[in-house]
Amino acid sequence: MSGDRILVVDDEPQIQRFLKPALTAAGYEVIQAATGTEALKFAATAAPDVVILDLGLPDMDGKDVVAKLRGWSEVPIIILSARDRETEKIAALDLGADDYIEKPFGIGELTARVRTALRHRMRQAGEFESVSVDGVEIDTLRRLVTRDGETVKLTPKEYDLLVLLARHAGRVVTHRTLLTAVWGPAHGEDLHYLRVFVGQLRQKIERDPAHPAIIRTEPGVGYRFVDA
Repeated sequence: MSGDRILVVDDEPQIQRFLKPALTAAGYEVIQAATGTEALKFAATAAPDVVILDLGLPDMDGKDVVAKLRGWSEVPIIILSARDRETEKIAALDLGADDYIEKPFGIGELTARVRTALRHRMRQAGEFESVSVDGVEIDTLRRLVTRDGETVKLTPKEYDLLVLLARHAGRVVTHRTLLTAVWGPAHGEDLHYLRVFVGQLRQKIERDPAHPAIIRTEPGVGYRFVDA
């Protein structure tokens, strides 16, 4: 039993009725809120370890909840989203949400995202020194990337992009976040840059670049580095 506390913010009673027993059975303590106002109050008073947040709330937009929370808290936020609200989902991620899951969803997928968010929170205290996945090792102390023990030659931008993705392993990182962090604010809309560099990275680190196992595409949203 993990004992971690999850704040579930959703005004749909059936979602709350489904999530509370399922998350409790998985070992989590569950706090429930039906409005953005309640969510912000409980986030401040109950110190949740993860927030699961629906974007469609009766009193305020879920994106506003994300923005307000990010003003004072780094608690992981997982967005619940319907497929037809992709632009809002991306906006929430750009505002600081950590991940998203689309409705309808299975509890197995949700708990996996929760575990990833909790692991990432534990790593936030400091920069990672190395990560290894599918034969690829990234050593940030030596700025060295190897695949099956052989050095992978990366350009500075390729390296920066790979490290940024690895630093957020298991979480989706939006196109805008990647472009702004690696190329600067003036390039926040230059998706062509990003596609080219992700393609180059895959050619260098993936065993089968046509079917990537390390850098996964989140269609229309961004990319996700597989959690080791």
